[in-house]
Amino acid sequence: MDIARTAASLFVADGLRATRAEDIARAAGVAPRTFYRYFATKEEAVAPLFAAGAQQWAEAVRRAPEGLSVPQALRHAVTDALAADDAAAVASLDWVRSLLRMAGESPALRAVWADACHASEETLLALLMERVSAAEPSPELRLAAGVASAAVRVAVESWAAGDAPAGGAGGLAALAVRCLGALDGFPWP
Repeated sequence: MDIARTAASLFVADGLRATRAEDIARAAGVAPRTFYRYFATKEEAVAPLFAAGAQQWAEAVRRAPEGLSVPQALRHAVTDALAADDAAAVASLDWVRSLLRMAGESPALRAVWADACHASEETLLALLMERVSAAEPSPELRLAAGVASAAVRVAVESWAAGDAPAGGAGGLAALAVRCLGALDGFPWP
């Protein structure tokens, strides 16, 4: 995770194009060979940051109270996972905002984000299967995971494109709840 944070810091400070993998390695205190053992490209170095955010959401879905319906559990989870309730969370979301803005001009960084979103959807599917006690992923359950993941992805990308604060009524968690609310008529399992 140190290499990922270092990469994000350098991308934000110096720009994606100006930052080389060797710069990231040096700043993280590792040899370039070590860097390339973990990451094929400099853009992939931030994948652990995207994955950590997805893992926070997954854990929040897992922790959602048993009695909640699937849509209620998802709303509960995004409120918990995307809350900007401390300085570390706000700093992390600021990095995500910066990285997603850079991804608009970098197919390689966009691919890293897309991979993280796909992995998050697969994790969500497994959690929803647990939640509804499904032995196999039905097409409806796959669709539910895909739609919920897309709603949260759209919320994160929309928030990142703007200048709203990370927290509060106009923050990321509120936007994600709003996007999930657009799915109220969806036939949840």
